[in-house]
Amino acid sequence: MTQSYYETMYILRPDIPEEEVESHVNKYRDIVTEAGAQVLDTQMRGKRRLAYPIAKHREGIYVQLNHDGDGQQVAALERAMRLSEDVIRYLTVKQEGPMPAPRSVAVAASDSATSEAAGA
Repeated sequence: MTQSYYETMYILRPDIPEEEVESHVNKYRDIVTEAGAQVLDTQMRGKRRLAYPIAKHREGIYVQLNHDGDGQQVAALERAMRLSEDVIRYLTVKQEGPMPAPRSVAVAASDSATSEAAGA
């Protein structure tokens, strides 16, 4: 059985404080839920170097938002991102197939600690 869901990846300016990043993540989650959709997963991908400068920024904070709904939430979400000065790029893609399992940060940290201990 396959299901369809939406994946929105957006890039925030690298110079905004961490508290403000959290407020943006919560704001966009609220927009999706207010539009009648369900937030499936949110992943902070962290600050990464961009392939090319965007609005004179060489780095950006990547955030991935997976949501399920009838598609009406995409217009509201992208409109809010377009009007925000802190979002420098965004892209929403409709995905088909099983929802990927959310990655746990704690598991990834313990895996890297285990591999470091094994290599030492």
